[in-house]
Amino acid sequence: MNKLILKSCPLCGSTQIKHSLTCMDFYASRERFEVFSCEACGFVFTQGIPSGDEINKYYESSDYISHSDTKKGLMNTLYHRVRKYMLNKKARMVVREAHRQSGRLLDIGTGTAYFPNAMMKKQGWEVEAVEKNADARAFAKEKFNIDVKSVDALNEFSPASFDVITLWHVMEHLENLHETWDRLFELLEAKGILIIAVPNQASYDAQKYGSDWAAYDVPRHLWHFTPGTMQQLASKHGFIMAERYPMPFDAFYISMLSERNKGSRFSFLKGMYVGTIAWFHALIKKERSSSMIYIFRKKTK
Repeated sequence: MNKLILKSCPLCGSTQIKHSLTCMDFYASRERFEVFSCEACGFVFTQGIPSGDEINKYYESSDYISHSDTKKGLMNTLYHRVRKYMLNKKARMVVREAHRQSGRLLDIGTGTAYFPNAMMKKQGWEVEAVEKNADARAFAKEKFNIDVKSVDALNEFSPASFDVITLWHVMEHLENLHETWDRLFELLEAKGILIIAVPNQASYDAQKYGSDWAAYDVPRHLWHFTPGTMQQLASKHGFIMAERYPMPFDAFYISMLSERNKGSRFSFLKGMYVGTIAWFHALIKKERSSSMIYIFRKKTK
């Protein structure tokens, strides 16, 4: 297997990088991967990721919920219930932050297309959706009659053609990090907004669980963001951070998965307990939330 070994920080370019953690792929292969951090800017990333098409096999597990939509097990059932609540919350956020009741939206990494469906059918927005996984695209067509495009479509859209671009827990998966940000800048109209949700490596639960933290999710998660490194990355590509919001519900699901990763008995109950503590930490300081939603706007000249 060909693996990509980085000699410098993918964010700032510094060669002052060091090993931080060794994490296991708990979903597909049970392989171990190294997680490195940059001593100069603090960026954290997975080292030795499979290159090219070899990464695809790590998404083929039937338990990978964003592609399979599985409801098997108590944790996945809980995931679906929380997602239903969050879909409405996300839709309201788009309308509020975009300062418009309707418009043109691009959802990248749409998975099984629940969010585009909500924006189109309940909010009346014009939506384009992009997804790498062919099975997820087929599911979206069958369940919602939405024609989700492959990732190649990102090169076909016209510049400044979207009022809103969303990536819900997608940025951490994208191999071509800087090229993607440049393309996002091109596709967004001048007063548009970019909404990105990612796990927060500075969260209470990340510090609690260490290498067992489910949101490391190696090797599928290539990059591990904090509010500080997200701001650095956005600024590098012509964006300013306009707002950030916690995603406190994520702490419960991630903590339950993390307890399962540890091999804990009663992982559901223990995860609920830790998730509750994490919830209170996020209430006190939102930058400690398990996941964060970031709102970006283009810098004005």
